[in-house]
Amino acid sequence: MNTNGNIYTVVYSAIIVVLVAAVLAFASSVLKPMQDANIKAETISQILAAAGIQDKDTPTTNEAILDKYSETVTEAFVVDLEGNVVKALDTKRENIELVDGLKAENTNIKNNAEVNLPVYKFNNGTTVIPVYGAGLWGPVWGYVAFKEDLKTIAGAYFDHASETPGLGAKIKDDPSFRALFQGKTADFQAEPAFAIVKGASAANEVDAITGATMTSKGLSAAIGTWFKAYAAYFAGNAAPVDEKHCCKQHEGCEEHANCEEHEGSEEHENCEHKDCCEQHKTVEE
Repeated sequence: MNTNGNIYTVVYSAIIVVLVAAVLAFASSVLKPMQDANIKAETISQILAAAGIQDKDTPTTNEAILDKYSETVTEAFVVDLEGNVVKALDTKRENIELVDGLKAENTNIKNNAEVNLPVYKFNNGTTVIPVYGAGLWGPVWGYVAFKEDLKTIAGAYFDHASETPGLGAKIKDDPSFRALFQGKTADFQAEPAFAIVKGASAANEVDAITGATMTSKGLSAAIGTWFKAYAAYFAGNAAPVDEKHCCKQHEGCEEHANCEEHEGSEEHENCEHKDCCEQHKTVEE
């Protein structure tokens, strides 16, 4: 064959292309299980970080992450927009199931279509749910953990694809931003149930990141959308509130009887012990 001819060039190029494609396909098939394992471990590590079970920044291995999850998760399942449990997710170490494709679920939520909303419950009393939305340059997502009342936020962890380093990327890189969520409460009667805003003052608000307005707005919208999707489930599964709304210390004082008597009644607003009662309602004990 004439090595200087066009036919030779075309044939040679075709053979090289086929060989390269074959090598890449082989490498992809070999590496895919490892890539999938890394993605699963990363997702689980974010869930554990939100739940306050394992620090995301602590060096560890995929195996250790899976072990920690299987040891601490009590149950995991999928719910629909009506709050009904659709199916259980396997939590056994050898076959841990997660809900992938948060982008597709986000679209389904907005379209009021059929959804598969994951719920992860842990032995420290936390319930973790995901959030997903659009930041400035790409998707943002994360996990938010609630205490047993399913209103008080116990922790959160967020991530992104391509937000600006030092600005929008702080949703992941700045622990102080994530710490703002701890102790805050979602108001599922409000629209949105929770928000990231400048000059936050309400119990269901945290301060936006300075210089990252669009990322903050995007994450805020994501949280609002997903919290609303879980509202029905939370409403039907929150831990019952103590009728007295008071801590053990207050139960023994003489004002307690008045608090219990007047709480929820028309006279409560005018009761001389109202301030005492209101102060004790929020005590964790």
